Amino acid sequence: MRELAYLLDGLRCSSCLTENTLWMDLAAGLVECRECGQGALILNDDGEEP
Repeated sequence: MRELAYLLDGLRCSSCLTENTLWMDLAAGLVECRECGQGALILNDDGEEP
């Protein structure tokens, strides 16, 4: 079974500056810092206009 969340190893959170705490959740379409809780949505740029 595939995991739905992946650790983004070697990256640093831009809010709290903690390294190796960013997780990418493909199912939810977001990246989240497990230290401070800051999150960012992942946009799918497939080249089509809405």
